[in-house]
Amino acid sequence: MIKVVRVRQVKVNIERNDKEHIIKAITKKIKVVKEDIIDYKIIKKSIDARDKNNIFYVYELDVLCDREDKILKENKNKDIFKTPKETYHFSISGTIPLKEKIIIIGSGPSGLFAAYMLASAGYKPLVLERGEKIEDRIKTVEDFFITNKLNKNSNIQFGEGGAGTFSDGKLNTLTKDKFNRNKRVFEIFVENGAPEEIMYEAKPHIGTDILRKVIINMRNKIISMGGEFRYNSMVTDLIIENNSIKALEINEKEIIKAQIVVLAIGHSARETFYMLKEKGVLLKSKNFAVGIRIEHPQEMISRSQYGDKYKLLNPASYKLTYQTKKGRGVYSFCMCPGGFVVNASSEEGYLVVNGMSNFKRDEVNANSAIVVTVNKDDFGNDPLSGVEFQKILEKKAYEIGSGLIPVQLYKDFLKGRISKSIGEVIPNTKGDYNFSDLNQLLPPYIIEAIKEAIPYFDKKIKGFAREDAILLGIESRTSSPIVIVRNEAGVSNIEGLYPCGEGAGYAGGITTSAIDGVKIAENIAKIYKN
Repeated sequence: MIKVVRVRQVKVNIERNDKEHIIKAITKKIKVVKEDIIDYKIIKKSIDARDKNNIFYVYELDVLCDREDKILKENKNKDIFKTPKETYHFSISGTIPLKEKIIIIGSGPSGLFAAYMLASAGYKPLVLERGEKIEDRIKTVEDFFITNKLNKNSNIQFGEGGAGTFSDGKLNTLTKDKFNRNKRVFEIFVENGAPEEIMYEAKPHIGTDILRKVIINMRNKIISMGGEFRYNSMVTDLIIENNSIKALEINEKEIIKAQIVVLAIGHSARETFYMLKEKGVLLKSKNFAVGIRIEHPQEMISRSQYGDKYKLLNPASYKLTYQTKKGRGVYSFCMCPGGFVVNASSEEGYLVVNGMSNFKRDEVNANSAIVVTVNKDDFGNDPLSGVEFQKILEKKAYEIGSGLIPVQLYKDFLKGRISKSIGEVIPNTKGDYNFSDLNQLLPPYIIEAIKEAIPYFDKKIKGFAREDAILLGIESRTSSPIVIVRNEAGVSNIEGLYPCGEGAGYAGGITTSAIDGVKIAENIAKIYKN
């Protein structure tokens, strides 16, 4: 009888990474001959580059064999064990009838996955999106990069797919996943066109180019299952009676009855934050981080991480952390190998940047945010103080860059002078830029922290503090500055209103947002029948 054994820490040199050598490594690990192995399936794959002269792929595998009992008996090893059951189950146990369609506000990852799970369970949700569908949104954003004319409702932050649609499409998460929601999210991505390797890569990513196609496929699947999408439909008011949601106002004119509303807004939905506070929805502020983006040659990063064998591997990423002498946390965020820095503005007169990569990550520069933690002591105690803090910085960024991305060479940043020319590193931006002095942009304690951290990062990655590294501002939307308070059932203090995803303060990135969308769909299915 064919059985499956889970085997961890199977190491294969990157120069001999083929099926023959993987099987050879398995036989050595579990002490069998190759004839005992029928096949294998990759569960996880990472890189061990601690020795630059001997770099390994490290695999976790499900090995198909016909000697499971003997293998487990003869290998008293924590890396060899019976393959666990890792299946996801969506159950419907609700008994309360729905009088109206479930409404989902926002079609970013959390809203899209909530809609997908509910539609697949027969609930036929209605998704309201303030921006355009993705085909139109791409054209609008590309036009903005060229003309700098902003559409405040459809841009890099707003529109189908959410802010992640114009990012690197990173899917890694540190979330513990005993319910296998994460696996189901990845399966849905793959079912809708994502590369299968995201199921096992240690640092999976889709890339903005492929992610757009996946989102279109998910939308079409949701529609085929009975769901509905309405674009250019901004929720401008909540109609609340007896502390329960009763209806939504759309575009300040149309009223739609509502019983259950999933509030899957992004972390840039500031007008909505203010409206929620005014309507009595319970909000609280939370810590986040602000800073700048930095660009280096991707070849420099890859060589530093992998040595002379970097060409055998995909473009390298990095993750850096530092604590200043005064106790401030400084860290790299949203690192984009082989990518662009994009003008990610969503409000007239304000400017913010983000990073973006395509699936191949084949642009010449690497970029990441270098950000500093901020808290209530920096921006105040009001639930929306963090939002106001962001706006002050983004308005300043717009002003010092004259409406374009403010850019400065690292050597000039240290000396507090506006750069006059570039060095070997050429800014790789979507949207034009102006030379500016970033010292004028951020509060002194943040500038001081960044200047203290970068030389330390240079000890980790040779060349990080090179004089011609490009700094760009401002990175201010690392995460939501608020939390929309909800109980264990996922409901806010307004009955029927379910805050969800990154904008509500319960996720950070595509995967955790998608998982939260799945979780909220589960919570609804526990109470309401389809």
